Amino acid sequence: MPTKSKKNPTSTKPKTDSDEKKNPPVTPLTKTNKGASVTTKARRPNSSRFNISKNRELQKLPSLKDSPQNEREELFVQKLRQCCVLFDFSQDPLSDLKYKEIKRAALNELVDFVTHTRQVVTENIYPEAVNMFALNMFRTLPPTSNPTGAEFDPEEDEPNLEAAWPHLQIVYEFFLRFLESPDFQPTLAKRYIDQKFVLNLLDLFDSEDPRERDFLKTTLHRIYGKFLGLRAYIRKQINNIFYRFIYESERHNGVAELLEILGSIINGFALPLKEEHKMFLIKVLLPLHKVKSLAVYHPQLAYCVVQFLEKDASLTQPVIAGLLKFWPKVHSPKEVMFLNELEEILEVTEMNEFEKIKEPLFKALAKCVSSPHFQVAERALYFFNNEYVMTLINDHALVIMPIMFPALYKNSKSHWNKTIHGLIYNALKLFMEMNQKLFDECVQKYKADRQKEKELMLAREEQWLQIKDLASKNPIAKEYYQTYGGGDVIFDLPTNDVDVEERLPTKDELESSPAILTPAAHTPGVPGTTIAADKTRRKSDLPQDVITIKALESHKRPDPYLATNSESSSN
Repeated sequence: MPTKSKKNPTSTKPKTDSDEKKNPPVTPLTKTNKGASVTTKARRPNSSRFNISKNRELQKLPSLKDSPQNEREELFVQKLRQCCVLFDFSQDPLSDLKYKEIKRAALNELVDFVTHTRQVVTENIYPEAVNMFALNMFRTLPPTSNPTGAEFDPEEDEPNLEAAWPHLQIVYEFFLRFLESPDFQPTLAKRYIDQKFVLNLLDLFDSEDPRERDFLKTTLHRIYGKFLGLRAYIRKQINNIFYRFIYESERHNGVAELLEILGSIINGFALPLKEEHKMFLIKVLLPLHKVKSLAVYHPQLAYCVVQFLEKDASLTQPVIAGLLKFWPKVHSPKEVMFLNELEEILEVTEMNEFEKIKEPLFKALAKCVSSPHFQVAERALYFFNNEYVMTLINDHALVIMPIMFPALYKNSKSHWNKTIHGLIYNALKLFMEMNQKLFDECVQKYKADRQKEKELMLAREEQWLQIKDLASKNPIAKEYYQTYGGGDVIFDLPTNDVDVEERLPTKDELESSPAILTPAAHTPGVPGTTIAADKTRRKSDLPQDVITIKALESHKRPDPYLATNSESSSN
């Protein structure tokens, strides 16, 4: 069953499907669709604003490896201070090329030195290393609107890449090696990596450059793992970012990365779950479903929700109620995403919890089956291809079949898409094999209900005819018709009700229909999700910047997956 494969991965190799299932989905750097290589859009400010240093003339210092042991610490500090000099990469990128290269070489040397040398992270290094990182990274991000005033759309627009990335990337790499060094002592570093530092770090998550957000994600994850005293503060500030995103701006570039971090954090939550964590699920994660840019971060959001349900099955009912509350009414692609998540939730739902949610859940599913948008109807019908979901349906067929049957039976011939007809035939066939007697009862009840509807429409028409006849006997009726004109009342009778037996599939048709319910494909980024094919696409086929695409494709992630941090009992 799907649930078993989810909990017991069979492979331990890196970057396998089992890794994707037990780790948060990785936020993609590039978009799925590649258009032309020429961009004609209005360009927005393309880099952050740095406080350029006045004295930028750097002198090349001796190598750390070649220096005497007693002079290494002092030389290490000198190189860190040398790397605090900031250069102009946006307004005048060709300026100070010699000194930029000296800084780049110094940064690379620091990365190599911290990675391969032991007992180099001494007490005097902490303030210098943190200060160097802060001076290079904490800055004013460029505005999100372009010269024409249109807001940056993460699904549509190409991100603006940081012009200073040749230096910023190495600074991030150094700081990560600094945090991961065996010599690193959180007790000494906590004086410098404090709440203010974390707050400034979180502000950078709004950067448009996905390469920077990728490094930020790993950096914040390391800080969360090493500084137990900052864990509650980090979660609180992430909550505040989400609150502003949901209820105020609906615009933030780093939601997917923050959710990816939270996915690994949720994995490490101790049981039983604290009330704070449950409120985070109900007050933050569920309302995130209503934001219009859900597609950007939905795989990570769905992963977080499923992790909560695997920790505490009693949360299933409020989660389903929240999803149904925010269920999209007129946005079909978003509805498909909700159905993807719903199947993920059902795969980890226990039998006793399913009892509480089956009626509202399958009423919503019946509406999706009746959707005129064929992808919504198709995605809903693929629930019948999930073994565990079919087990749940089979155990509660007396309640579920009467709910689903009218939608299936009505759309078996009336839906405009022929593929949906075949999928509905298979679903009806499964119901018939599940419980023949109940199936026959549903058929008879459906026909009886349709006949009552027809009789009700005929009675309504008769009443309107009587009203018209009475109106025609009014003394002023002739004068009214001469003045304003008149005509017969038109009554719309449902065309499906003309001959109930003729338009619906018979039992013999269902038994003889070929099984065309094809195995569903895995949806990238959503572990366990199954749909017929990958139907995700961008809003329009816009031209893309070839330089941006190459820069993102050449980026090497600092850590493919975020490891789980076990929760301390005090946090």
